[in-house]
Amino acid sequence: MKYIIVLGDGMADEPIKELGGKTPLQAADKPVMDMIAAKGKSGMLKSVPEGFKPGSEVANLSILGYDLNEVFEGRGSLEAASMGVPIEDGEIAMRCNLICIEDGKIKNHSAGHISDEEAAELIGFLQKEIGGVDANFFAGISYRHLLKLKGGDKRLVCTPPHDVPGQPFGPLLVKPAAEEAVRTAERINELILASQQLLPGHPVNLKRISQGKDPANSIWPWSPGYRPKMKTFSELYGIRSGAVISAVDLIKGIGVYAGLKPIEVEGATGLFDTNYEGKAEAAINALKECDFVFLHVEASDEAGHEGDFMLKKKTIEFLDHRILKPLVEALPSIPDDVTVALLPDHPTPCRIRTHSSDAVPFVIWKPGEEPDNVTVYDESSARNGGYGTIAGHDFIETLFKK
Repeated sequence: MKYIIVLGDGMADEPIKELGGKTPLQAADKPVMDMIAAKGKSGMLKSVPEGFKPGSEVANLSILGYDLNEVFEGRGSLEAASMGVPIEDGEIAMRCNLICIEDGKIKNHSAGHISDEEAAELIGFLQKEIGGVDANFFAGISYRHLLKLKGGDKRLVCTPPHDVPGQPFGPLLVKPAAEEAVRTAERINELILASQQLLPGHPVNLKRISQGKDPANSIWPWSPGYRPKMKTFSELYGIRSGAVISAVDLIKGIGVYAGLKPIEVEGATGLFDTNYEGKAEAAINALKECDFVFLHVEASDEAGHEGDFMLKKKTIEFLDHRILKPLVEALPSIPDDVTVALLPDHPTPCRIRTHSSDAVPFVIWKPGEEPDNVTVYDESSARNGGYGTIAGHDFIETLFKK
């Protein structure tokens, strides 16, 4: 048996008045998702354990069966693995967003979804101007980058910028959660304020402003951690070979630590314009070679952060028509039976424009297994599914159960 998880990041939502009281999932035209629901068994998954914030790093680790209390070391350390950046003893790694601040408030978490090329130039500039001693910057994709700090203490209170659009940045600066972390918090805040002096006048930002785009006029480090200690899927579940397909370093980094091979897809952006067909083709090819494939699509999450419910509906339809349809059509060509799982990692409701901890709908379609009575895939229908409501590692154990 082979296995594939297709994860639509942030795909779950709340009923929206403009959609006739439906969620984007309920309003979307998604015949393949509904077909999978009709042939499989559905349920609800509590993917965010108690005591943890509903970030993608938390939810995806939980979905893949990891005990967060044992392995969680923040988002930055996971993304570092994808980027090939080693974390040494005594170092902390942090996600480092390029953000847009306007009138002293966080306008958005993504600097208007800055391009890879523009962002790389700005991160290189910051490394030259304020990096190179205890602090070092590494360019990632779009607004998502990495900061490593030597001698840092991870006991910090940091605010994810996607949680606070429209709020003044000053009260949200990093705070120590222990006396030993005071200097670390002060150093990170020094870097944030220095970036706000350096970035606005950079030619990249002057050009963006002239084009009516949001400037990347501040960094925003968050989610600190040390190097994590994670077992591989082979060690945990006996999976001989596996692959991860994603446009974002966070998911690829989780895959690296899990022993999954990252597969790069040209044109994969993490946005609504990602290369859906390329991801589908990569997943089909990977299934022919591997026992397990984790296919992650970021687009719905970004639409939720923008509060754009029509775009979110469209991203769900793209996932259905352009990824799931060719994937399902190719299953007969795979040299083994394939179990297909479909789910989000967490909701990203358009109303609040950030993640929530609510349970998410999932469906598992196993060849030869009797389906339940659910025939539609959405947040409401899955509550009546045969799996009921499960939590954490129960999902991956259910997926692999013979």
